[in-house]
Amino acid sequence: MYSRDVVDETFRLKALGLTDKAIATQCGVSVQAIRHWRYGNRRAPATEARRQNRTTYCPRCSNARLDEHAYAYLLGLYLGDGHITASRRGVYVLWIFCDNKYPGLIGLCSDAMQKVFPVTSFRASRGDGCTAVKATSKHWPCLFPQHGPGHKHSRRIVLETWQQKIVDDHPEPFVRGLVHSDGCRVLNRIRKGGGKDEYYEYPRYHFSNTSQDIVGIFTSSLEQLGIPWTSHIQRQPPFKDKTAISVSRKEAVARMDAFVGPKH
Repeated sequence: MYSRDVVDETFRLKALGLTDKAIATQCGVSVQAIRHWRYGNRRAPATEARRQNRTTYCPRCSNARLDEHAYAYLLGLYLGDGHITASRRGVYVLWIFCDNKYPGLIGLCSDAMQKVFPVTSFRASRGDGCTAVKATSKHWPCLFPQHGPGHKHSRRIVLETWQQKIVDDHPEPFVRGLVHSDGCRVLNRIRKGGGKDEYYEYPRYHFSNTSQDIVGIFTSSLEQLGIPWTSHIQRQPPFKDKTAISVSRKEAVARMDAFVGPKH
């Protein structure tokens, strides 16, 4: 009989795209065992086996291995443009909203979800201007304890100790997730002196959020990476003002380009 850790590892490797044979060799189990864990009893519908796995698997509750690099990125997406809702069956749904102008980001979001929670089901619902990438599980609040009633800017957002360690160990994918959700890379145009219609352009990164806590978490990661930043307030009457963070120094933009880059 194999341990739960071995079973969970086979699901994680499958989400990474490995074949059943490669997983069996790496984990020291049989191909038949892997297929049995994935589909359950042949007489039972595969959807029922998946449902059972979805209710028991959790990288926090069952000591399954968590892909921390993917989680750091997904955490950034969640803090920027994500939320969790509860269904009537006691199952939670994680929603991440992606702009339809950037289909590559929709793929990155789906890939991160599958690496973090390889046993659950995923859907992408295309709407007017954006696509909601969503997945169901009873354990999403375990992975995102910032979940709560109301908007994020209306309550305290503090990372738990285990989350902060992941962010400290993987600041680049975390910053990338935040920029991919609530940020952008733009060309700033400045009119040259002399009264002529001449401009010079330079790239810069922007990030804005109404939650001061989320802004603080973002700038702390920038400082850890040695990336200088400036801030200003974006007035949005009658809505709550946003704090905008800019990264504009040439060396800092080049540093961000190395792991973030333009949206695509």
